[in-house]
Amino acid sequence: MTACILNTAVARCQPFPPPHVHAFLTHTRPLSRTAKAAKAATQIKKGAGSKDVTKRTKVHFFRPKTLTLDKSPKYPRKSMPDRVKMDKHMIIKYPLTTESAMKKIEDNNTLVFIVDVKANKRQIKQAVSELHDMAGGVQKVNTLIRPDGQKKAYVRLTQDFDALDVANRIGII
Repeated sequence: MTACILNTAVARCQPFPPPHVHAFLTHTRPLSRTAKAAKAATQIKKGAGSKDVTKRTKVHFFRPKTLTLDKSPKYPRKSMPDRVKMDKHMIIKYPLTTESAMKKIEDNNTLVFIVDVKANKRQIKQAVSELHDMAGGVQKVNTLIRPDGQKKAYVRLTQDFDALDVANRIGII
């Protein structure tokens, strides 16, 4: 028996080495019958040649999630934390002292303020409570944006607080 080696220049044919020389060249020993049987048994138990195939139920492929480590930066990306842009003094600009506002104070127990346009009702309620020492004194807040672009807040006080007294303390009346 011969093996032909095709080379680009010349095709050469050489005989195969005898089995004992072939085993010596490949550095493996021929297995005994019991060893072959044991190897075959393990292959059968393992199920050699059969692979677990995952059944795809979706059309699109989603990349599997891999390990995500926590960030440990070498230096902080911000030198200082952001300052609070909407504190109580920024929210409430000034109280209104018009005739209609005075009427609201007397009749409806309601104070009228011009507030920041970005402030919401919860922020206005909290700011009025803190600025004028009325913990739990605000019943509700109604807001509107005036034609000139400013936001007006009607702050209704609870029965415990009198709007006239608070207005006197503020200096409206």
